[in-house]
Amino acid sequence: MIIVVMVCVIYPLALWLVGQTFFSFQANGSIIKNADGKIIGSKLIAQPFTKDEFFQPRPSAASYDASASTSSALAGSNYALRARVASAVGTIVKNGNNQSIGADIEKWFQQDKFLNQSNIVAQWATAHNSLAQAWVNADPSHGAYVDSWMKTHPMIVQQYIKDNPGTQKPKSPDLAVVFFQSFSKENPGKFASAINTPQPTGKTITTIGPVNSGSDIQTLFFDMWRQDNPNVVLQNLPGDLVTTSASGLDPHISLQNAEFQLDRVATKWAANLKRNPVDIKNEIAQLLKINSTAPLAGLAGEKFINVLEFNLELIKRYGMPH
Repeated sequence: MIIVVMVCVIYPLALWLVGQTFFSFQANGSIIKNADGKIIGSKLIAQPFTKDEFFQPRPSAASYDASASTSSALAGSNYALRARVASAVGTIVKNGNNQSIGADIEKWFQQDKFLNQSNIVAQWATAHNSLAQAWVNADPSHGAYVDSWMKTHPMIVQQYIKDNPGTQKPKSPDLAVVFFQSFSKENPGKFASAINTPQPTGKTITTIGPVNSGSDIQTLFFDMWRQDNPNVVLQNLPGDLVTTSASGLDPHISLQNAEFQLDRVATKWAANLKRNPVDIKNEIAQLLKINSTAPLAGLAGEKFINVLEFNLELIKRYGMPH
């Protein structure tokens, strides 16, 4: 009985008292609050940042859900991994001359030939059915665009039903591949993407339509471009820029990763603040050095940045982005 009391009562109570007395912040989840006292996250859990003014964490196989910690477990031969990496680097990777390759990808795409075969988009959708379906499911406007296409292409839909008798009432994701095959023939060198149209009222209407440039093309077709252009020298990327952690929740990025993102972050803040981009870049670079840490007080390992804490530091210094 004495052992039960010691192990089940006294010992846990002693740990609780020590934790709450000397390590209250850590014992309660390392919770971070804003100036109004509102909880905005934990310094131990990564969370996504979508605005270009902020540094972004490592990719997450758990979608940054703390209750669903997991790794991707994707092999290097799995195209899902290649597609995810391409989506991360397509718009930022540079060639050996320190120039973005985005324009090169777009120029190649507009020629509408992959491995000397026409209809790039059709080839992409046919080879990677899951990616084509993922595009349809990614946004309601995508599904609506395919639904509209179905109404104007009844013969293709009927042929799909004939070829797939188990799907008598196909929905837009079911028709993803045949949609892109049709789209590719009707719009060579173009992809279905968002088009922003300013209105006289000052508002902007976003629709889906054929485009031949933009981030969708640079990311979705980066891998195909690379296969067609294997000899182009590309700069190396920080490993944690494109790889997930074992938990999918790593709150830190390497200092090298942060420095790779620095140009994007500084350029956006400079535009918001109407200041010289070089000055902003130097200021943020200095903040990175100040806020970077390494294990064992810097005695071992590379330096890293806590993404949430550093983004809050940017807000503290420059205010909330527009």
